[in-house]
Amino acid sequence: MKCGGLVLCGGRSSRMGQDKVWLPFGPETMLQRVVRLVGEAVGPVHVVCAAGSRLPELPADVRIVHDRRPDRGPLEGLASGLAAMGQVSDAGDRIQAAFVTSCDVPLLTPQFIRRMIELLGTDDIAAPHVDGRSHPLAAVYRASVLPHAERLLAADQLRLTRMLDEVPTRLVGPEELLDVDPNLGSLRNINSPEEYRAALAEVEAL
Repeated sequence: MKCGGLVLCGGRSSRMGQDKVWLPFGPETMLQRVVRLVGEAVGPVHVVCAAGSRLPELPADVRIVHDRRPDRGPLEGLASGLAAMGQVSDAGDRIQAAFVTSCDVPLLTPQFIRRMIELLGTDDIAAPHVDGRSHPLAAVYRASVLPHAERLLAADQLRLTRMLDEVPTRLVGPEELLDVDPNLGSLRNINSPEEYRAALAEVEAL
């Protein structure tokens, strides 16, 4: 199965106090790091953002996609990204699914992405479910879910978790992920300066 990657950059970064995509993370920015990690597991990678967004320089093969409608949240980002990805083929192979993540998960690992793809099976979505909470922004979506996303958007049902109820979804427990991501860092969004400093220290300690 050909799987691409979608990195969503729609958050307002209000708790961080500055745009998270530009935060330094070693020799890279946060967005550059996440795009690189996603690209080590899948391709092509699309970055989805609002029109007019200013982004760090990214590899030439990364496509920038703009939300078709503003202020509609990550469900709009998913739909815009899947629609754009459906127009791309790689060596003649249609992209059948996408790993979808936000731009603020610098502890994401390629091994986690590969495992999530493996666990998709015959379902339409595979999403981690840890401590009673699903993580739709660390999930794999088949391209075929796009009409369901469009229908929810048309009905102003903007919560991305609604997608997990709309189509056959494989909820992935932590016991299926710990061998490839022992601390489940791939699920840790960086939302505050304190979390940012902690993530930097964790990477530097490796």
